[in-house]
Amino acid sequence: MTIRKLLSASTALIAISTSLAMAEDIKFWTTEEQAERLAKQEEMAAKFSAMTGHTVEVIPVTESDLGTRATAAFAANDLPDVIYHTLQYALPWAEAGILDIDAATDVIENLGQGTFASGALSMAATEDGFASVPVDGWTQMVVYRKDLFDAAGLAAPTSYANVLAALEKLHNPPEMFGFVAATKVDENFMSQVLEHVFLANGVSPVDENGFSPLDEAATTEVLDFYKAIAKASPPGELYWQQSRELYFAGKAAMIIWSPFILDELAGLRDSAPPTITDDPTSGELASKTGIVTNFSGPSNPDGAAWGDIRYFGITSDASTDAAMEFVEFSMSDGYASTLSIAPEGKFPVRKGNAEDPQAFSKVWAELPVGVDRKAPLGDLYAQDMIDEIVGGLDVAQRWGVAEGQLSLASKMINSQAINRIVRQYIDEKIDASAAVAAMNKELGALN
Repeated sequence: MTIRKLLSASTALIAISTSLAMAEDIKFWTTEEQAERLAKQEEMAAKFSAMTGHTVEVIPVTESDLGTRATAAFAANDLPDVIYHTLQYALPWAEAGILDIDAATDVIENLGQGTFASGALSMAATEDGFASVPVDGWTQMVVYRKDLFDAAGLAAPTSYANVLAALEKLHNPPEMFGFVAATKVDENFMSQVLEHVFLANGVSPVDENGFSPLDEAATTEVLDFYKAIAKASPPGELYWQQSRELYFAGKAAMIIWSPFILDELAGLRDSAPPTITDDPTSGELASKTGIVTNFSGPSNPDGAAWGDIRYFGITSDASTDAAMEFVEFSMSDGYASTLSIAPEGKFPVRKGNAEDPQAFSKVWAELPVGVDRKAPLGDLYAQDMIDEIVGGLDVAQRWGVAEGQLSLASKMINSQAINRIVRQYIDEKIDASAAVAAMNKELGALN
């Protein structure tokens, strides 16, 4: 062996031994606790350990228990190093001292802030940086029959006006309903859809000081739009089930749904088959479908997308350097594995890297989705639709996030007051002015 090779080998051994000497055990809490998803995270942890020497204990936590467990662990100085968490905890945990803002901000800067979807970052923004590192997310979608729109010369349903124009031409019950709107007031589905419709017109019940009375003119536009799509829907108490069934049967021109419908549309899930043809495994309906993630109302031409974002939080009790390494690995070399846990509901919030700004978007489009059969989304849907799916995260919003009032906004949504009063307006039991006044009274009482 030459002197140069001996020196190289010695240097490598020193580097390895130094790395191992500095290796640390870290704990990772995840709410992705289903067996198959947990196994994928264990595989990722093993790869990271092999690369760095740091061991990762993957600890499943039920999502509904996450808040209380984190609060108790913080009080006991026994937080894990990294927590995979929902949007609702990012800012409150940062304010409480549970999260290390500097560590999360450093990770984002190391990876390249410009490589992240701006909407996902803005939801976790603080005065000093970012509470947590965005991991993945999804945006609610207007799902529509693109073939029928094209045949009728209709523009995509990117606005209230375009939706209403489509109702005029396509609503022909019982063969075809123009829409299937959510009208069952005690279903969270109606709450979610309504928040999206309110956001589209720039209407929110909160500002930085707490409750903010709804503007009557803009809210009346929301009410009239929602009444129109409800009137173009079948009668009854409607929620996600009927909207999916009617669309799958070819009897609805438009619905609002989550991206978890994408694999079902393509005939990949036997428990929810398209029935538009005699073949429940057919991808015909998927080929006739278009989606819109960002749509607008007359008072908000820029529109909005309703987004659900998940984050990696590095805690104040963490072995900071090792925790940062784990998060950076999970968002770079391991990002394809991170997204593969459930690609249909994990859109890449980091689209690419310095070498290729679309690297991770491309990888994601090739990840297999489905239950009983599997196929990449890129094989099922056109590139412009894939771009629309991912692009929604750039403009994703939720009530109360920008204003630091997510907790109050969530309380308002969970009260279902908006659902009840909107339904009263749809059923013509009250007029628009009375509906706005009733919402302001009930939401104001929750402040």
